[in-house]
Amino acid sequence: MGRMARLSAIAIGILLVVPQVSYGIPAFARKYGFNCNMCHTAYTKLNDFGQRYRNGGYQIPGQEGLEKNVFETAPPLAMRTSFGMFYSHTPSTTTDGFVLNGLDLLSAGVLHKNISFLLIYTPRLDEPAADHTGSANGSNPSQPGALESAALVFSNLVKDAVNLRVGRFEPAYVPFSGKRSYYLVQGYDIYGFATPSNDFVLDDNQMGLEMTGHFRNGFRYALGVVNGSGAHPDNSVAKDVYVRAAQVLGRGEGQSAGQRIGLFGYFGWVPTTPGDSVSDAAGQGNGGDDKPFSRIGGDLSLNWRTFNLQGMYMLGSDDQGIDRGATENYEYSGGFAQLDCAALMNNRLVGSLLYNWVTPPDYDEERQSQAFSVLLRYYLGDWTAVNVALHAEYTHREEGKSVKTKADELGLLVDFAF
Repeated sequence: MGRMARLSAIAIGILLVVPQVSYGIPAFARKYGFNCNMCHTAYTKLNDFGQRYRNGGYQIPGQEGLEKNVFETAPPLAMRTSFGMFYSHTPSTTTDGFVLNGLDLLSAGVLHKNISFLLIYTPRLDEPAADHTGSANGSNPSQPGALESAALVFSNLVKDAVNLRVGRFEPAYVPFSGKRSYYLVQGYDIYGFATPSNDFVLDDNQMGLEMTGHFRNGFRYALGVVNGSGAHPDNSVAKDVYVRAAQVLGRGEGQSAGQRIGLFGYFGWVPTTPGDSVSDAAGQGNGGDDKPFSRIGGDLSLNWRTFNLQGMYMLGSDDQGIDRGATENYEYSGGFAQLDCAALMNNRLVGSLLYNWVTPPDYDEERQSQAFSVLLRYYLGDWTAVNVALHAEYTHREEGKSVKTKADELGLLVDFAF
């Protein structure tokens, strides 16, 4: 623990003495000549303007249909990665080393009046260079090459009230994006929790279509139909559906101003027989004897000055038929609470506290977990539309109920995008 404390002190010292300049997310910032704080409280977290910009198909609010398309501007390309040192301590092991914490290649923009696109490609990164879970076996990549997002957005089919997103995308039932979180090492545990016989996790991008809209009274909605199998083939003719509703009180979107409360529900089916393994032209299987599962929850985002408190609580249930040996439904709960604060001019310094918990049923109690996390991010750089953040993040984790396993993790990273 003494070594970890010294590393933390060094990181905080660096954060407080570096130059005080910050610029915006590259692809869109270069297009408009914006600072990144036009759309972000501090990247990667969107502010109210940025949320409206995303919802409107990457068009300036009030200028929908008047945007220059990608054929009239510089190619909208961007990249993001992070590099640094990771330290982990458990009662039985202590490890540390330098890590490359993934790589994203991104392109997005307007193709035609009210028609936009988003592409995110994550190239293959072989272990052990890719992250702190790496092994010496280079044939086992920790980041497989994948087309994480490939979506079209048809905006303002009905002004503000009806927008359509098709392709592979991050669904709106996710109330707070794990992909635009400040945290680089610790995610939202409930998003990645999979039950013993069901591979579905909230954090996966899905393939399908989604309709969204917002109204002047502050009401927002989303409806979607997806495969529900992430990037994998869907071995079922049954599709999953979801709904989300949220109300914003006051001015803003509930991201950095106004208060937001929301509800969401996801309803899916898992085939329990494999079928004859014949795939159709869409690459889908014909498994059968589908059994239902659901994920239902609520969320809120509260703002006061530069403080933002966001939280989520979810109940999950899998029909007992999904696990052939089960005698009852698999029911669990979990969530998180996160408090962020942006400080100094231009939000150069960001601090955050995060609490995660997952409570499985009693017979699976050793998967119970809770985690306490804290981070500091300091933004610097003197190049237009380049983002550089010095990042220090610490997590204390406890897993299990009758027998608890404890771990302490520290990441000291440089996060950058251009």
